[in-house]
Amino acid sequence: MEAVQRRRVVVRGVVQGVGFRPYVYTRATGLGLAGHVTNTPDGVVAEVEGAAAAVLLFCERLAAEAPPLAVVDTVDHREVPVEGDAGFRIVASRTGGQGRTLVSPDTATCADCLRELADPGDRRHRHPFITCTHCGPRFTIVTGLPYDRAHTTMAGFPMCPDCAREYADPADRRFHAQPVACPACGPRLRLLLGGGPPRETASDDPVSEARRLLATGAILAVKGLGGYHLACDAAHEDAVAELRHRKGRGDKPFALMARDLADVEPLVHLDPHERALLTGGTRPIVLLRRRADAADRAPGVAPGCPDLGVMLPYTPVHHLLLGLPGDPPGPRLLVMTSGNLSGEPIVADDAEALERLAGLADAWLTHDRPIHVPCDDSVVRVLDGEPAVLRRSRGYAPLPLSLPFAVPATLAVGGDLKNTLCLGEGRRAWLSAHIGDMDDLATQDAHERAERQLESITGVTPTLLAADRHPGYRSAALASRRAGGRPLTRVQHHHAHLASAMAEHGLTGEDRVIGVAFDGTGYGDDRAVWGGEVLLADYAGYERFAHLAYVPLPGGDAAVHRPYRMALSHLRAAGIAWTPDLPCVAACPDDELRLLGQQLDRDLNCVPTSSMGRLFDAVSSLAGICHHAGYEAQAAIELEAAALRAAPPAADGTGPAVDGRYSFGLSASGGDGPLRADPAPVLAAVADDVRTGTERPVIAARFHAAVAALVVALCGRARDRHGTGTVALTGGVFANTVLSAACAAALGAGGFTVLRHRHVPPNDGGLALGQLMVAAARLTPSHPQRGEAHVPGGTRQSA
Repeated sequence: MEAVQRRRVVVRGVVQGVGFRPYVYTRATGLGLAGHVTNTPDGVVAEVEGAAAAVLLFCERLAAEAPPLAVVDTVDHREVPVEGDAGFRIVASRTGGQGRTLVSPDTATCADCLRELADPGDRRHRHPFITCTHCGPRFTIVTGLPYDRAHTTMAGFPMCPDCAREYADPADRRFHAQPVACPACGPRLRLLLGGGPPRETASDDPVSEARRLLATGAILAVKGLGGYHLACDAAHEDAVAELRHRKGRGDKPFALMARDLADVEPLVHLDPHERALLTGGTRPIVLLRRRADAADRAPGVAPGCPDLGVMLPYTPVHHLLLGLPGDPPGPRLLVMTSGNLSGEPIVADDAEALERLAGLADAWLTHDRPIHVPCDDSVVRVLDGEPAVLRRSRGYAPLPLSLPFAVPATLAVGGDLKNTLCLGEGRRAWLSAHIGDMDDLATQDAHERAERQLESITGVTPTLLAADRHPGYRSAALASRRAGGRPLTRVQHHHAHLASAMAEHGLTGEDRVIGVAFDGTGYGDDRAVWGGEVLLADYAGYERFAHLAYVPLPGGDAAVHRPYRMALSHLRAAGIAWTPDLPCVAACPDDELRLLGQQLDRDLNCVPTSSMGRLFDAVSSLAGICHHAGYEAQAAIELEAAALRAAPPAADGTGPAVDGRYSFGLSASGGDGPLRADPAPVLAAVADDVRTGTERPVIAARFHAAVAALVVALCGRARDRHGTGTVALTGGVFANTVLSAACAAALGAGGFTVLRHRHVPPNDGGLALGQLMVAAARLTPSHPQRGEAHVPGGTRQSA
């Protein structure tokens, strides 16, 4: 008779709320093992007892055959004394202790639940909150650990006998599914009408009434997993225009939610990677390239943008709102934008939604299941065949990132735009969901709530804080107020961008890399506005190897919102006359043109900038493409859209988009200072092309090619001088697919190893991760490569 053995097994990772305990139960009973399994703050803990071979097989295959939503980090097991158990059972979760188990992200409604939703014979037919072990809300409803119903916002909905029976049945798909409910015991959907104090409709079918309102052009506030959306019929041009007006959105693109892929295929190009993203369990907004022959369809959704942001339904409410098979006709494409005014955080609280969205929505499709954690939609695009996350939120948060070395318990507060925060300890870091721009008090409050919530589910109590160096950043001020005697490390903006890319790719920092950090703005060591930087860096320090030549930023934000001001500043710096045949001169009112000339002559309110983002703005206006920016990076996005319309270069590298006149001047700044890249020759070539009637797409393509050539040239010089052959492309400018692809291809052909962001945004949404890594490297004496940062004037300082 084979010896009996008992082993204690601890499974860590995303193992709560994903059906792991039922999986363990089924696996153990299938192997004839006795024992028990439970949730603990440290993960799933099981003890299994039986034949030694069966116990070993259980342990060896536990991770490999885990449920689809589980992410198993480690399986540790050790032998313990035999207890002689009879049978296997799931026991009540254990509380107390330091929480460090991982919470699952929210997941789109699974195919099995969708079949039941559409089945008139199923007791959950058309139930707006249908869910099971494999889908539905997780992160946004968790109030504590371990993950049990009592620690979710479903705690206030006692299960009916039928649901309780399913919950307790190991053979059922809803076995220990914490959000399980049905029409008899679950949350209630209701429709409230505006036009005065919100009042509930008398209809017993809120969804059908909501569909009818959408078809008439109404704007609805729709409560989702992580907050409210504002929705309207994308084919109703007046409704789209009214939503844009009410939200104060300018020309910023809206996202679309489509009933299925067939509804968007006439509008966009779709490759297999994009189809997989749209139909998978994460369901982010996917940026898809528009078809040239579909520009006149839904024109108000994304004016001037080369992409459409598209997602498919990910909650039962969404599926019902867009119509199940056999439902009466209704809108099949909905604008779905965050429920807020532009710049504010997404609204998740019901009372707040009625107040803050009163001027935006005609009605509210809401329910009584609270949202504990606000979580906006994620944004992803496919770049050169691989997904690249541009906003990491629903479906991704709060999954941790693996770090290349252990860090102390650290909180990094991020930047002031596209803010996320980051907690880290040991070899893990947790980025929060997208929070927003910190110039709004509500966003700052949301930042504090996000920190408390993330600390509660990770068990990280920070002993070190990190923030941007900018003296005026609200995020940095928050960090100072919260420090309470704990050390606070201030990290240079572009160094943080580069460190984020290094960490994502698992670099230890033992060797320096070439970091090309292109964005709109970042506080420089010389108090200038940096943004066109080439750094030589590890985590602990950096050297500014090269940068765009400084030009004045006239009026600060005024130059950002009116790109023609940036174009005029660049022309003045390049010695090019302001003649009325240039579009940027014609776009500037006469009085403003006169005052701007005086401002530049006297250097009044003109901070110097090396920003690549502002150079894109300048060329966009100089080429006559965009003179007024109603949202961040509008001028650059429209310049990219123009470049996409140009004919690509021929196989031999020739073609209208290739022009040797578009070449940056390179010069040394003296001593061991950084190289300067002067855009004056490029601007002169653009001005000449404008005057000779060259088509805008050709100008745009030539400019993109010139910037890519500059990147390759500067990286080549850095390699020649310092021997490093790894290049990281980072910063918001590299969300531009034309530039990113061109740089990666040319650098790869030149023998460089190229790192691009995939899982962490290249923009300021990834900044906090880099801040955390730099702060940890500076604090850890054993960490290698304590570099130095070059500061104008010849001094050097720790980063």
